[in-house]
Amino acid sequence: MQSCESSGDSADDPLSRGLRRRGQPRVVVIGAGLAGLAAAKALLEQGFTDVTVLEASSHIGGRVQSVKLGHATFELGATWIHGSHGNPIYHLAEASGLLEETTDGERSVGRISLYSKNGVACYLTNHGRRIPKDVVEEFSDLYNEVYNLTQEFFRHDKPVNAESQNSVGVFTREEVRNRIRNDPDDPEATKRLKLAMIQQYLKVESCESSSHSMDEVSLSAFGEWTEIPGAHHIIPSGFMRVVELLAEGIPAHVIQLGKPVRCIHWDQASARPRGPEIEPRGEGDHNHDTGEGSQGGEEPQGRRWDEDEQWPVVVECEDCELIPADHVIVTVSLGVLKRQYTSFFRPGLPTEKVAAIHRLGIGTTDKIFLEFEEPFWGPECNSLQFVWEDEAESRTLTYPPELWYRKICGFDVLYPPERYGHVLSGWICGEEALVMEKCDDEAVAEICTEMLRQFTGNPNIPKPRRILRSAWGSNPYFHGSYSYTQVGSSGADVEKLAKPLPYTESSKTAHGSSTKQQPGHLFSSKCPEQPLDANRGAVKPMQVLFSGEATHRKYYSTTHGALLSGQREAARLIEMYRDLFQQGT
Repeated sequence: MQSCESSGDSADDPLSRGLRRRGQPRVVVIGAGLAGLAAAKALLEQGFTDVTVLEASSHIGGRVQSVKLGHATFELGATWIHGSHGNPIYHLAEASGLLEETTDGERSVGRISLYSKNGVACYLTNHGRRIPKDVVEEFSDLYNEVYNLTQEFFRHDKPVNAESQNSVGVFTREEVRNRIRNDPDDPEATKRLKLAMIQQYLKVESCESSSHSMDEVSLSAFGEWTEIPGAHHIIPSGFMRVVELLAEGIPAHVIQLGKPVRCIHWDQASARPRGPEIEPRGEGDHNHDTGEGSQGGEEPQGRRWDEDEQWPVVVECEDCELIPADHVIVTVSLGVLKRQYTSFFRPGLPTEKVAAIHRLGIGTTDKIFLEFEEPFWGPECNSLQFVWEDEAESRTLTYPPELWYRKICGFDVLYPPERYGHVLSGWICGEEALVMEKCDDEAVAEICTEMLRQFTGNPNIPKPRRILRSAWGSNPYFHGSYSYTQVGSSGADVEKLAKPLPYTESSKTAHGSSTKQQPGHLFSSKCPEQPLDANRGAVKPMQVLFSGEATHRKYYSTTHGALLSGQREAARLIEMYRDLFQQGT
């Protein structure tokens, strides 16, 4: 990185060239989820005044989506604050009084079984039988012993044997299966039940990891994910309250909703528009409060893009607006990067970043909320877990599309009923979740009702009065729920994904060409032709930065990982410009 100390004198220093004229670096943040909001808030608090957040959807929050029905709030996205000791999400919620109504059933100090901790889990078979409590407890103890073993490969650098295929699912299934079969005390009928329970537990684990199957999760990297100590918490008023708290410190017009980005043109040392028809945003307008808010009010128009100004990055929006910037912080999901990285960046991404995008995994975990007039479950029951007895010997968690419902691992009971009513929360993940998303509400409610009747043995269970469900996999702004370390990937890939562009030690793109784009036009064929000169100059550092849960090596898949990643990228820019700000430039 070039030193800020020398930026005031050198005409060739890319850090200071534009700042001597404009006085402030211009930062564009793509995405108004936790990462994007945290980055923007940190920059604004440190004196950055030229900050814009572009959000493709009609609302802030990203993968936090709290839906209020009646007096209750249901979480289609993030649900738990995972851990409390040093967790910035927890401290923000606690300091703001968001946890005052959190009940004991919404607070957990152990491993979370997806949602509810109050009461007893009821394990039911597809023959309508409840598995005895002692059998469940014995199996749970055995499974947890093996789960702890999966953590040791990374934490103690243990070698992974070939039989496991470096897969959490393969290792767990075979290890648990062998221990069950070698138990001399269990009768064969009990062994069969326990063998069938393996698949149910792996379905739960897959939902927690947001993978299609635990077979796809890397065994050697599994233990790097780090759990923050302390209890886990649910926010009764909705996780969206945390998002709103972050947004409170950001002037409303900074956030532009309904503003999807088509392409980021970076490494444009001296890119500028040619022709009077271009109306890029004016300088200094981004944080001027017009009173219009961010709900569609027009940005105040400033002066035209000065032809003498040099911008290393130009953000091309779907509406054909071109937004010049010194730095862009990209917070889009790994799912979006996997789908769009070839068209989203010009020039193309470096080879190692593309490889990291391919190797890391992201899947879909969906929730299905069913509201009933009256509970058909007992007061002690906290969940209904589905065990298919014919899966005792199964070695796969993939089903044909017409059997998508077999991937539903069970339904949790939402507590307390005084707050939520009589509601069950079902869980499904992977390719089967994508099939579910294509079905209409009536079909999903009908299938779920039939499953509940089958597994409880109660043919009189009525259809739910209301259904609410998520659809993260088919959402074009996410293409999945959250990330995991896929077989063949590691924490090193997370670091590569998070690495800012341009690289200082390498200039090779994914296609093997130099990151220094040849002079020519930069425009999308979908927009009216808006050519940009690409006159070369010294390369400005940290033009494109990356944040989001998938870029945090220890806390990927979590809300605190997303928030911390946004603060991390803001800190890079704050440090870069610290001397300039102190000099009053």
